[in-house]
Amino acid sequence: MVWKNEGGCIMKLLLLGGTSFLGKHIAEAALANGHEVTLFNRGKTNPHLFPEAEKLTGDREKGELDALKKGQWDAVIDTSGYTPGKVEQSASLLKGRINRYIFISSISVYKDFLTGEAQEEDETGTLDEPETEEVNGETYGPLKALCEQRLEGVLPGKTLNIRPGLIVGPDDTTDRFTYWVQRFSEGGKVLVPGSKERVIQWVDVRDLAQWIILMAEEREAGTYNVTGPRQRYSMKEFVEDLLYIAPQDTETAWVEDAFLVDRKVGPFVQLPLWIPVNEQYPDGFILADYSKALKKGLVLRNPRETIKDTLSWIGARGKVDLKAGLTREEEADLLSRWSVVEQ
Repeated sequence: MVWKNEGGCIMKLLLLGGTSFLGKHIAEAALANGHEVTLFNRGKTNPHLFPEAEKLTGDREKGELDALKKGQWDAVIDTSGYTPGKVEQSASLLKGRINRYIFISSISVYKDFLTGEAQEEDETGTLDEPETEEVNGETYGPLKALCEQRLEGVLPGKTLNIRPGLIVGPDDTTDRFTYWVQRFSEGGKVLVPGSKERVIQWVDVRDLAQWIILMAEEREAGTYNVTGPRQRYSMKEFVEDLLYIAPQDTETAWVEDAFLVDRKVGPFVQLPLWIPVNEQYPDGFILADYSKALKKGLVLRNPRETIKDTLSWIGARGKVDLKAGLTREEEADLLSRWSVVEQ
């Protein structure tokens, strides 16, 4: 599934990042469409990738941007901007030498998720200390929102803000989606949290990357939520898709929120893709309306393809300690305790 640049227009694209996860897949999609790609990064992560691309070295966090003082590009795609000061610095330096600034933001920008799927025009979160540049679980979303605002101030009408949901698939080292693929591939009795009908969202990194390049080719601006894998996709459907790659003896044990909360199981850390239903998260997840992106050509592959390809990547990566998910010992202990509650 690769977008074709039917118009034959070759673009000059600058990627801030470009060698890890989303950036890597954006670079692959851009090169596959015949565009000229320049990568700006520290040169430390996967420096062997993309020998056909121009490579500039610098460190945004340290303000080392000298390599960007010369050159012109049709669009810059910023996958590594997290704080407004650093993003504004990059945009100000490039102003006048780019036609579009494509900023990878997040659906975490929204103030709350109390009324269902967030719309692009919904209110975004704010910070008690607007000058902070410390990125953590509390500040991540509001800082991304401030980045968007600063960019519009520097480049009015020339910014495309892309707000993805959970990004998954090959090369994802956060292991949140990876955990579920690996766990089901091992078989046995699997603990699954929350309601079967709970809606979840995620987007395959390759679908997101290909759509970003399409939007660059179309010279689009504005703000778009981007997630998937299809409308009203439930945790039950996810499990059914995971069973596609699981051994035949695999069983699922659906465990209620209250039981997991009482035992202080960490949402999205110990059990990825799970948020207990409460006043702050009445849907049990962070959901966004992405119909606007679908109308602009977003194509989403079958979830089973993402699962299968992630499993292949896990095999190629080799055995590593996952950064997210329950250990088998923790899972077994919870299942044992849950069986007593069920009786």
